[in-house]
Amino acid sequence: MKFYIVIPSHNEEDFIALTIQSLVEQTVLPNKIVVVNDNSTDKTAAIVLEFAAKYPFISLVNKTSDAIHLPGSKVIQAFQKGLETLDENFDFIVKADADLIFPANYFETIISHFQSDEKIGMAGGFAYIEKNGKFILENLTDKDHIRGAFKAYRKETFLQIGGLKPAMGWDTVDELLCKFYNWKVVTDTSLKVKHLKPTGANYNKTARYKQGEAFYSLGYGFWITAIASAKLAMMKKKPLLFLDYIKGFWMAKSDKKPLLVTEEQAKFIRMYRLKKMKEKLF
Repeated sequence: MKFYIVIPSHNEEDFIALTIQSLVEQTVLPNKIVVVNDNSTDKTAAIVLEFAAKYPFISLVNKTSDAIHLPGSKVIQAFQKGLETLDENFDFIVKADADLIFPANYFETIISHFQSDEKIGMAGGFAYIEKNGKFILENLTDKDHIRGAFKAYRKETFLQIGGLKPAMGWDTVDELLCKFYNWKVVTDTSLKVKHLKPTGANYNKTARYKQGEAFYSLGYGFWITAIASAKLAMMKKKPLLFLDYIKGFWMAKSDKKPLLVTEEQAKFIRMYRLKKMKEKLF
C-alpha cells in the first residue's frame, strides 16, 4: 500500500530529527513525507532540508501564519498546506506531529490492519510520555480513540469525511464521522509511539475555552458536554478546567458558532455518545 505522511511543525528543532529518523528506519518506508514548516524561528527547516538531501521522498514546505498556538486550526491549516503539494495516488494518508518516535514496525503494522479489513477507515497506536525516566501511557483518552498526533486514514474514508476540519475537535469529529459512514476505527496497543512533548504544552491562555467550544461544535449538547468536560478535567488532574470547558460551551452557543457537522450527523453523534456512556455505566 502506498502512503504519504504530512507533518505540521513549528519550532521543533529539539525533536524533529528524532521523528524523521524513526520514519526513515521503518520496515516499510512511506512513499512521501512532507514537513510543513509553519513560521518557525529556529533550525527546524534546516534540519528537514538535511534529511531531504539524503532521502528524495522527503520534502519541505514553508508556511507563514500567526505565531499564536491555538489548538486545532493552526495545525490543520499547516496540514492542508502540505496536502496541497501531494497527488491522490495513495492508499492512506497520515497526519503526524513533529515530536514523535515511531517504533520501526509501525507502518508495516498499520498496513496489515488496512489490508485485513476493507471497512477499516482509520488506524493508529498509542502515545507514551516520559515520566521519571520511563515512558508511560499518555492516558488522556479512551482506548478506542486514535490520538491526533498520529492518525492514518484510508483514502476513501478521508475523502468521505471531507478531510480534516481546521478547528479544535478535528481529531474527534473525524472518528465520529467515520462511525457515521460505517467505517471502523482501529487502535493497536502493541504500537507504542513516544510522544516527546506533552499534549497542549504550547497552548496559551486564550485556548482554555476552546475545548468547550469544540464540544459545542461537535453537536454534543449541554449534558453530554458536561459529562465529557468533567471526565477530561479529571483525566488531566485539573478539576477547575471543567468550569472553563462549560464556559467555552456557553460562549460558543451564545455566539451561534457554526457546527463542524450537519444536523443529521450531530443527532447521530449524540446518540452514539449516549450509547457509549451507558455501556460504561452498566
